[in-house]
This record gives sequence, structure tokens and C-alpha cells, in this order.
Amino acid sequence: MASALHQLKIFIFWRAIVANSRLTGFIGFLLLASCAFVIPSNLRAQGEGSLLVMPVPAHVVQREGEFLIDGAFGIALKGYKEARLERAQQRFLDTLSRETGIPLWRQAVLNPPHFTVQTAGPSAAVQQLGEDESYHLEISTTDVQLTAPNPIGVLRGLQTFLQLVRITPRGFSVPVVTVDDKPRFPWRGLLIDSGHRFVHISAIKRNLDGMEAVKLNVFHWRFADNQGFHIQSKKFPLLQEKGSGGFYYSQDEVREIIAYASDRGIRVVPEFDMPCHTTSWFLGYPELASGQDPSHSSAIDPTRENTYKFLNGFIGEMAVLFPDSYFHAGGDECDAKEWEGNLRIQDFMRAHAIKDGAALQVLFTAKIQKIIEGRKKIMVGWDEVLQPDTPKDVVIQSWRGPNSLAEAARNGYRGVLSSGYYIDLNQSAAEHYLVDPLGDSAATLTSDQKALVLGGEATMWTDIVSDENMDNRIWPRSAAIAERLWSAQQVQDVDSMYQRLAIISRKLGYYGLRHRLITDEMLERMSGELDPAPLKVLAAVVQPPRLYERQELRTFTDFTPLNRLDDAVPPESDTAREFNEIARRIASGKATPQEWQQAREWLGLWRDNDAKLQPLLRRSYLTQDLAPVSHNLSRIAEIGLQALDDLHENRLVSADLRQRNIEFLKSSGKPQAVLLLMVAPSVELLVQATRAQKYFFLACCVKGNW
Repeated sequence: MASALHQLKIFIFWRAIVANSRLTGFIGFLLLASCAFVIPSNLRAQGEGSLLVMPVPAHVVQREGEFLIDGAFGIALKGYKEARLERAQQRFLDTLSRETGIPLWRQAVLNPPHFTVQTAGPSAAVQQLGEDESYHLEISTTDVQLTAPNPIGVLRGLQTFLQLVRITPRGFSVPVVTVDDKPRFPWRGLLIDSGHRFVHISAIKRNLDGMEAVKLNVFHWRFADNQGFHIQSKKFPLLQEKGSGGFYYSQDEVREIIAYASDRGIRVVPEFDMPCHTTSWFLGYPELASGQDPSHSSAIDPTRENTYKFLNGFIGEMAVLFPDSYFHAGGDECDAKEWEGNLRIQDFMRAHAIKDGAALQVLFTAKIQKIIEGRKKIMVGWDEVLQPDTPKDVVIQSWRGPNSLAEAARNGYRGVLSSGYYIDLNQSAAEHYLVDPLGDSAATLTSDQKALVLGGEATMWTDIVSDENMDNRIWPRSAAIAERLWSAQQVQDVDSMYQRLAIISRKLGYYGLRHRLITDEMLERMSGELDPAPLKVLAAVVQPPRLYERQELRTFTDFTPLNRLDDAVPPESDTAREFNEIARRIASGKATPQEWQQAREWLGLWRDNDAKLQPLLRRSYLTQDLAPVSHNLSRIAEIGLQALDDLHENRLVSADLRQRNIEFLKSSGKPQAVLLLMVAPSVELLVQATRAQKYFFLACCVKGNW
């Protein structure tokens, strides 16, 4: 095989030839037909003929041709076999059948096999951190060969094949390609918080299916918070009987989920946050609380020996239930005031020369770590648990920033990054995508220290998320995070990411995820209409406020109905993002006629929508507060259309009018009805661009060219 440099030279030479308008015909065709180009994956990440898959594979060789998928498709397992591989094969066929509409789910195992899966040997009985996930996928026009050292690699390769499926004039097919792939990080997770709000088993399962699709391999399952304790303890039954409100996972259901995840190559790491975020524990066991009133206490008392006797029993029970080697003990956001206000705890601190609440938490963490270690588990904790005396075995999960992750590695601790991956905060896929566990903060780490960075986790906190809208908060943006944790660090082209993300978003629907269905269903309920088309137009260009501003604009409790437009719309408006790109090109003079036309069509639609939407909004109490938002969108569109005319006709614009429009656009870009009109800043770009046109004409006048 040619060297990467040689491959690159060939590729650049070919591009240079076919880019020449005098040679693009027959010569370009001959070059393309006669060569099988090996394109390094970092070039593919920059948009050079990249496969439309996520994550980007480590190495790809793409050739001409396609492997057709029809009713004669057959698959067979060779080499090492186990029941998990047979179930994976059936899931693969079920998903392929849903995408193609071809009933392969039964017939494909009876047909002569053109797709052979060769597995060298078994995985560990209980999946381990760092297990080999590599695979080799070779697709020709007639055959498919998937080989892997173990079943986990097979699972990853099957998902890559499914992502390659496309519709062509000849039918459904996959391109002729050879993929050699393995992940960059061994820990690629998704946290689902079942502590704030109970998450039903069906939602857990479909999101595990989504995790498998994009090669995430750790399900971090958080069971308790101040709001509720949502798992069965047979040893301490009052935990769920008093603290769950009747909603909790039985131990049999937990085992069911662990098995479901294992089938998909996903480890399940439980979290029981302590010593704080524990109000729900005290409803059944008030003696654990450090506050005078257990119902208003949020911190476990770390000074009583009975506390550790209880926790030793509880952790022991949970350690048996969860087979994974890692056990998350939380440790975040502990307010020491509750300890410092307790006279008995203060006496304990003085007697043991403990200077403050942070030092008291260090004592607690050390004892919990010993309990967890005694159960043959490795403790994971949020970055607050990292103190000078923290045992080196503890894995640090950083939520406060990449600096804390780098500092942990610098001090010899393994770590996982979650800062930058908080998918409940309505940030864009691009923002998440450009956060890297080995980014700038880790630049000064040695190679040994960098090896301590295990990967990262997306975090789905459920403070203001329900079962209903959870999918459109997690997906498709988590696929971008999955790529960041699997693919090479230099794979950073945002435009390529969004192009592929749109395709993966559609494909995730074949796995049962509801992120593309939720908004329309919620809009129908809000409006009482079967097809509230004008409301959909508005919904397509708004987003919930980013970060924690939404909680500041609207009061949320555990019982707040999540049925408003800010609950229904996705965290990122694809329409607004695409319009913004067009507006930027128009403003910079680089737009095509087609982009000008698209901008006009969108602006015309938004301008005219208000007249259709206002009568609809008045008919429902859930939509009445959207009236000014709709009106502002119409006015924004009017300003945008005028700006397009001014730019197209090279007209001078009144400075006063332009300034008034800019002020209106800035005002309209602020939250209203707990929503952001995402097209306001884009129209402002167009209005700002008219200034350049004015200076252009003034310059022409000065030069005598008028």
C-alpha cells in the first residue's frame, strides 16, 4: 500500500487536473476510473470526499462501485460464536429492514451469505475499560467481510455498515470501501440522570440503541438526587418506599438494562451521589442527615460511624447488582455550611483537627473509597473529590472545566471530561464538537499524563427535561460528541460534521429514537390542530435560551408541566443555522444566486406567517404568549427583505433607519416567551452589510466614478 504522503500527492495531483476546466472531461474520467484513491481520514474530515458516517473512521480506502442490498442479501457468522453475536445480527437485520423496507429480518440468515462476519474470539465476561473495539470492514461490489478480534469490534463494524447504506438509482447500496477502525478514547459515555426525574425503561432502552449506533460505550446511570431515590434497595427498602414517589427501578429491571447494554457493547456505571444531593435518602433514613431538619437537609453526616455502616451495606448491595468495575460516588456541589452550622459536627472537626468543610469531605471521600475498594470496585467522583490526599485509584470526572481534568492528569489521576458536553444546556453541536479532552488545557501534559485522560461523557441532566422531550435534547448532538471521543483529534471540520449529522439524525429514527417526531407531536397538542403549519414555521427558527438562562426566565419545579414551545423545540435550529451561513455569504459578497433566492424565500415565508399564526395562537393558553414572538419574526423578515433589496440594488441606506433596524434586531434577539429568535442576528448581518455598500458608493464618488 502506498505511503500516506504518496497517497496525498496522488490525490492533490488528481484534484488539480479535474479542477482545470480544460481537462475535466475525458482525462478526469480516466484518472478517476483507473485509480483507487486512498484518502487519509484527516483529509476526509476536511470535506474531501468523506464518507457520510459518524464517527469518522481511523482509516478509509474508498474505490469506485457499490454493493447492492436487495432481497437476496445474506449474512453469516463465522469463527467464534455466542448468543450476543446472534442477537446483534438480528438487530442489524431489523434496522436494515426498517431503513430499506426490504424484509431481511428473517430471510437474510437463510440466503447464501454475501456478508460474512468473522470473530476471532470472546470478549471479557464483563466488559472492561480499554477492551479492543477495533474492526476491519471490507466491501466490494459482490461481498462484505467484517472481521474483529472479539464481539465488541463486530458490534462497531455492523454500525458502520448501517451508516453507509444509501438510496441510489439502482436501489439501496453501500459504497465499495475498506475501513480499519478503532477508537481514540476507551471511555465514551452518556450520563442519564434518573435522580431529578424518573426516566422510564423504554426511554433508557431506546437511548442505549442510539448509543450503540454512534459507538458510545459507557452508560452512566445516576439514580438519586434531592428530588428522588429511584432504585430498589432490598437491604434498605425505605430508600425507595419513602423517597421515590412510587417510581423506581426494581433490581430485576436494572439487570434487564445491564444485559440490554452489554448486548450493545455498553458498560453500565451506576452513580449514587454523596455526601450531598441526598435529601431523598433522609425521607426513609433521617439519621443519615447532618441538618437539624432531615426533610430540608441535603448533606449526609460524615462524622457518625453509623453513617459508614449504612453506606457499607448499601454500597455492598449495589456493587453486587452492577458488575462493572467502576462505581461512581458523586461528590459534587457539597455546601459545607450545613456541617459548619451543626454544633456536634463542629465539635468533631475541632477534635480531629479538621479545618473546614472541604477537609471534612476529604475524610468522607477517603472512607467511601475504601468501602468501594473493599468491594473490588474503582471509585469515580466529580472533580471536587480531587484533594491532595485523594487515593490515586480514584477516577476524576470533570464538570468544572478542562483545566481540572488536566490538573488531575498532571497529578497522576485518570480522568473523564464532561465540561463542554452538557447537552441539557441547549448549546450547539459545533460548541460540543470543538471541545476535546486533550485540547489546549492538556497541551503541556506529557504522553504518559495524556494517557491518563480516558475520554468523556455527554450529560443529560433532567432538571427540566422529561421522558417526552429527552430524545431531542440528547440527539442528534450527542453523535457529534461521540465522534469527538472516537475519531482522530484533527477531525474538526464543522461543516462536514453538520452535513453528516443531518444524515445520522435521520438514521437514528430507524433505531426507535423519537427526536425528529417529538416537536411536531408537542406542537399539535399545544395548538389543538392536526397540522399547525404556521406554528411549525415559527418553531423552526426559535431555540430555548442557552446555558442556565432558561431557568432564570421560567420557574421550574419537579411538577412543572414541560409542554411549552421552549420544551418542544430542539436545542439548535437547523433552519436558523443554515440561514445564518447564507446571510454571512451574502454580507461578504460570496453568495450564489441560489443562496440569494433561498434567503428571499425564507424571509418571505417568515414575513407572511404572522397573519396566519396569530388567530391560531389565541385559541390555546399554551401559545398565547407567542404572539409578540411571531410578530417580531414578521418584522425581522421585512427588515431582511429590505436589506436584500438594498444590497442587490446597491442602494444607499439612511443611517437613521439602519440604526433603528439594528436596534430592533438586537432587541428581538433577546429572550421572549423563554425563546430566542435565532434569525435576528443573521438579518442584522445583512443590515450591517449595507454600510459597506454606502462606503463603496462614497468612495466611487470621491474618485469621480459616479
